[in-house]
Amino acid sequence: MRTHGVSGSTLKLIAVVTMLIDHIAAAVLARLLVTGQGTPALYQIYFGMRDIGRIAFPIYCFLLVEGFDHTRDRKKYALRLLLFALVSEVPFDLAFSGTPLEFGYQNVFFTLLIGLLTIMAFDAAYEKNEWHTAVRAVLMAAITLGGMGLAYLMHTDYDAKGVMVILVLYLTRKIRGLQILAGCLAFCWWELPAIVAFIPIAFYNGKRGLNIKYLFYAFYPVHLLILYLICLGMGNAGIAVV
Repeated sequence: MRTHGVSGSTLKLIAVVTMLIDHIAAAVLARLLVTGQGTPALYQIYFGMRDIGRIAFPIYCFLLVEGFDHTRDRKKYALRLLLFALVSEVPFDLAFSGTPLEFGYQNVFFTLLIGLLTIMAFDAAYEKNEWHTAVRAVLMAAITLGGMGLAYLMHTDYDAKGVMVILVLYLTRKIRGLQILAGCLAFCWWELPAIVAFIPIAFYNGKRGLNIKYLFYAFYPVHLLILYLICLGMGNAGIAVV
């Protein structure tokens, strides 16, 4: 563990700020563009903000894997993700679909939850040293496909690709350089701006930093609700942008 560098709380703040920038574009600016109020400059701002927002998800995935390794109770960790996934769904749907419940697209906490459950099951299968290697290999492949398939069927944010990234970061977590390389390769074929996230991740020092765990969780549904209220005030909240 390094004494200098970037703490976990700093990574969380980077993820929160970049996610906020992304969601302002996706919820507020997108509605202006959809209703024909956009200008060439606004389009450029929109796409620039969305590119900045790509930084958030890799950090969420990295911190999830760190949490998996260091939490004292993985079941409580999963339950906490489930709780915030459920709490966040109405604000998420209001912000991007304009309705309280829309089942065609689920918030990112569901992706993180499925990713956590996938690596928990994968880890349990891997630890079964008394089982034949072929049996473990088949089981781990089934767990991988099951997790990715569930995210795809539920239409979670980042869907199967998000679960795949979490699994990649989990499998390479013992060697930071390899983890960063694998993470960049996992993103570069479908979301190139996201690889910028691995710059602050490379400087992660293994320390928790400020204890902002619940602020980090609560920010997600709260900021989505605020963005919906802004769109409501603009008179275009009923327009779906996802």
